[in-house]
Amino acid sequence: MALFPAFAGVAEAPDSGRKELDWLSNPSFCVGAITSLSRQTEEASKAPVSEGSPLTRSPLKSEPSDESDTNRKPKEAGRKKKKEKKKRRQREHHREARSRRRRSGSRGSEPGAGSERDRPSGGIRDSKGASEKPNHSRQNARLQTQDRLVVATWAVKAGTDREGVSDGSCHVGGHAPGPRCTAQGAVHIRERPSRKGVQENNAAADTGRHCVWLEDIQALTGETFRTDKKPDPANWEYKSLYRGEIARYKRKGDSCLGLNPKKQCVSWEGTSTEKKRSHKHTERYFTKKSVGLMSEAGLSVSRQPVAPSSQPLSFIPVGGVDDAAPPPASWLNPLGIYDQATTQWLQGQGPSEQESRPPDSQPDRECVLLKARVEEFNRKVRENPRDTELWMAFVAFQDEVMRSPGLYAVEEGEAETRKRSLRLVLEKKLAILERAIESNPSSVDLKLAKLKLCAEFWEPTTLLKEWQKLIFLHPNNTALWQKYLLFCQSQFSTFSVSKIQSLYGKCLSTLSAVRDGSIVSHPELPGTEEAMFALFLQQCHFLRQAGHSEKAVSLFQAMVDFTFFKPDSVQGLPTKGQVEFFEPFWDSGEPRAGEKGARGWRAWMHQQEWGGWVAVSPDDEDEEPEDEEQDIRDKTLPRWRIWLAAERSRDRRHWRPWRPDKARKQTEEDCEDPERQVLFDDLGQSLIRLSSPDLQFQLIAAFLQFLGVPSGFSPPASCLYLAMDENSIFDNELYDEKPLTFLDLSCSGVGCVGRMDPLGGRHWPRGPSREGEEFIRNVFHLALPLFAGRERSQLCVFWLRYEITKVIWCLHTKNKKRLKSLGKNCKKLAKNLLKEPDNRNSSCLWQQYAHLEWLLGNTEDARKVFEAALGTAGGGLADADLCELGLLYAALEAELSPPVGGAAPARAVRVLTGLAERGPSGPCPGQPSAVHVLKARKAYEHALEDCLAERRGPDQGLPDRLSRLVTLAKCFMLFQYLTVGVGAAARVYEQVFAGLRGSVSAEGAGLEGALEAVTLMHTSLLRFHGRVAAHPLAPLREALSEALRLYPGNQLLWRSYVQIQSKSHSASRTRRFFQAVTRSAKHLEPWLFAIEAERMRKRLVDAVQRVDGREVHATLPEIGLTHRIRALFESAMRSAHGSQCPLLWRMYLNFLVSLGNKERSKGVFYKALQNCPWAKALYMDAVEYFPDEMQEVVDLMTEKELRVRLPLEELELLLED
Repeated sequence: MALFPAFAGVAEAPDSGRKELDWLSNPSFCVGAITSLSRQTEEASKAPVSEGSPLTRSPLKSEPSDESDTNRKPKEAGRKKKKEKKKRRQREHHREARSRRRRSGSRGSEPGAGSERDRPSGGIRDSKGASEKPNHSRQNARLQTQDRLVVATWAVKAGTDREGVSDGSCHVGGHAPGPRCTAQGAVHIRERPSRKGVQENNAAADTGRHCVWLEDIQALTGETFRTDKKPDPANWEYKSLYRGEIARYKRKGDSCLGLNPKKQCVSWEGTSTEKKRSHKHTERYFTKKSVGLMSEAGLSVSRQPVAPSSQPLSFIPVGGVDDAAPPPASWLNPLGIYDQATTQWLQGQGPSEQESRPPDSQPDRECVLLKARVEEFNRKVRENPRDTELWMAFVAFQDEVMRSPGLYAVEEGEAETRKRSLRLVLEKKLAILERAIESNPSSVDLKLAKLKLCAEFWEPTTLLKEWQKLIFLHPNNTALWQKYLLFCQSQFSTFSVSKIQSLYGKCLSTLSAVRDGSIVSHPELPGTEEAMFALFLQQCHFLRQAGHSEKAVSLFQAMVDFTFFKPDSVQGLPTKGQVEFFEPFWDSGEPRAGEKGARGWRAWMHQQEWGGWVAVSPDDEDEEPEDEEQDIRDKTLPRWRIWLAAERSRDRRHWRPWRPDKARKQTEEDCEDPERQVLFDDLGQSLIRLSSPDLQFQLIAAFLQFLGVPSGFSPPASCLYLAMDENSIFDNELYDEKPLTFLDLSCSGVGCVGRMDPLGGRHWPRGPSREGEEFIRNVFHLALPLFAGRERSQLCVFWLRYEITKVIWCLHTKNKKRLKSLGKNCKKLAKNLLKEPDNRNSSCLWQQYAHLEWLLGNTEDARKVFEAALGTAGGGLADADLCELGLLYAALEAELSPPVGGAAPARAVRVLTGLAERGPSGPCPGQPSAVHVLKARKAYEHALEDCLAERRGPDQGLPDRLSRLVTLAKCFMLFQYLTVGVGAAARVYEQVFAGLRGSVSAEGAGLEGALEAVTLMHTSLLRFHGRVAAHPLAPLREALSEALRLYPGNQLLWRSYVQIQSKSHSASRTRRFFQAVTRSAKHLEPWLFAIEAERMRKRLVDAVQRVDGREVHATLPEIGLTHRIRALFESAMRSAHGSQCPLLWRMYLNFLVSLGNKERSKGVFYKALQNCPWAKALYMDAVEYFPDEMQEVVDLMTEKELRVRLPLEELELLLED
């Protein structure tokens, strides 16, 4: 059996005189610059090998061999006979092929079919010709002896007599062999090429340039062939085209069997035994590997301490090798040149144990300390297995352990592997948490930590099952429910709006059953009612962001009726029973909260018990057809622009649930969009009981804020960043213009219903349409009778402030026509509210009315309102509302006529002096006397000390006392600023800060909010002083920095800080401050404003570098701003609340699109969907940024059940019309 495919057809010849296998004559091992083996044999037969040409081209040694000379002539004679016989056989074969080709050409077939039939004939090698080659090789092998069997898997170039190019043949079904064999393990016997061989090669190359294709001719000629430029010698070196049959081997050594080492040498062109030397380029300092070296601890360098010398030295001595005393001469060291270690080695001794000990380096000391801490943790958790905080600290400590070099390394190089192995850290943490859970099976924190850790390497389905098990075990834990809902809400693969809405309903219904006592095994935990209200608000904002505004508004409507208009007959029932009684009212079609003629659930139930509902005749005068805006205004715009404009228009108009109008005899079938109808099944499980009066008022405030009324209500911290989806937090123009009297619109980044504006659009809390304005008025009319006292006054202030914001909007846009009508309506509303008996002495309403007159430009009328309000109230500094009124009056006067040259505005000082003297200020001209100013200052000081002392009283009435303290501190600071200076106002702030800061942690968030308000007043005074006088920015910068370290979630302080720091040329101080705050704070505002600060700087640099579209020299040299902003975005995404904040993803996507990197922007968009799949604003931005992907994005919205108000099919119909 042959060892190689080339010898598979060699058979033993019984009568062979020479038993020698001449492997060089085997055509399967011939490799050369040829394109056809048949052409080789023709050229070889015409030009036989001469005597003088050796077999090898480049012999290793040049000595002639007598034995080879004597045996050469008989070999050449036998070779000639074989070639002549082969040539005769080939001529007969070509003659038969030509005759077959003529017969096939005369039939007149198609060119394509004819070329296919002609391929196996003529100049093209057919299967018969291919089969004749091994037969011919087999005959040659029989004539050779088989004494020696050459074991090889390579091919050898035979010589110049086999080199040539075939004109009339080509290889079909495989690649033609190339000029060199590049297969693994191929060899070439080097020889010096002759001049004749070079000429033949050039001739063959010239012949190959004239290519005639088969498809271009009708009759085939002898010169027709194809050229394959990708040779594969294995196709004709072996009998099969299957690569699996090609011999694979590994060469051992450089020798070759069967070659004469004296005359021949082998040049291996496959894989060499020597390993290729990798040319490593020197890495720069900014590469990833070099940056990683920065985190490694360096080696400590120390020297022996030297005793201090009493004599003064003119130089610093440096200890070295020369300082050591030379060793004494001995018979082993006669010259004294060996050191101690060498001398001991010559003696056959080793160093002492103390000398052999390595020096105590810095990494060794760190390892010892870390090992000691590990042992301490193990001892503590063994002694106190119930301490969950200790277990959590032990888990967090594993990050520090894995960062240490080689603490657990047992082999060289293992330290670096362990240091960079994230999975190893996770597995070690998981093992610790499992031990902790075994000791504390009821600990929810440990189980949550385990689920958070397992999210890195568990499948989503497995993780979901573990969450469900945990919720089943702890159904009364509201924090666990909140995390579970957030987990399900952010899983893109399993997300759909209907699933998440049903989960919210299941959560609230389960917690309601816990509160009612239906679930006996789990008692109600403290704070359950507040947490349930936060979850309800989170569900409403989830529906709003998903585009289902009708369902969100219906949830608020149902909660208002379920909370404030509950019949007395169902008060004692559990929540589930009350919901069952509420369903008939919801399905009855009666007006609900916000709709015209709404009377509530109680009135409807009463009428049902006493004989039905009394039909009220509709008022025909007020009925007007609803003004429907056109969805498509300009059909010449691109298709994606038309869809975006129409979708946003419908979002703005159709946010209220559709109800059939009985006056117009409408039914449910008349609704064009069934999604606008809200059924009871969509909200029945989400109804909860609110028994706390504070939470009931917060429900109304949250509903008004949801509708766009600036009620000052902010969502709870648990769902604040989930609801943030617009960049209104960066709008600070009004605050910059009037820092003392700006109207806080509470633009916390949370959008209102009916708004799906693009990022960067200005947000103003105003009604979307005429129907929206009517809806908001109906809510106010329904809610005002529900409250009394301070809550009712606050509702009136909310209403009046809502109208004032529209006036401010018209002033900002300079729309004088609309300003006149809005101002008239707003004044009418204020007078009507003040006419009510409960509001006649309300200082808050008088304050808003006077401010409205001031904004409209009626300064004298506003002063009259202020003076009248201050004269009627006689509480003085003891009345917090009166102090607020006087503070606004004095601040408006100070901004109208700021202090110039040390002269304070007389009216402002007189107002603040009158507050301290508990009497009317009166319109007397001129500055108040120094005596009055001194008396007022003493009164402020005593009142402030009394308030600080009363703060330590009982908890009852604490909010009122804190409100009075804040207002009094503000008035005193403004008074000191106007009469003494900004330094005196700062000292008042320091006094209040020192009095309140010491007990903030003890008295809770109320005291923290009071201190934050005083700090905001202090920074506003510094900003105002910087506007009206030449004052350095250092005090303001320091005050803002200190305040932001204490209150990192205050957006007003961040706006001021970013605005101040944008005026500075050096950004290093700002970056260091942001880095310090973001490292310690858990809020998301530091990240957002750090990104905004860098973007403002980039816009400034771009504006300077690009003037009129031309590139100019950069006057603000900034390098890497783009990369810095991108790194800030990535770091913010890894924070606690960043990955689930739609606003942060929208900003990131907008920034990348502004750079022009569309591919990277698409990647960020799909990454955002993995974390916030419910945010419809992200999909709308994607349609705007990637218009070509509109169909895909809309289909994705439909798949995830997001609200699509204008399907693309309807858009096509509208465009056709």
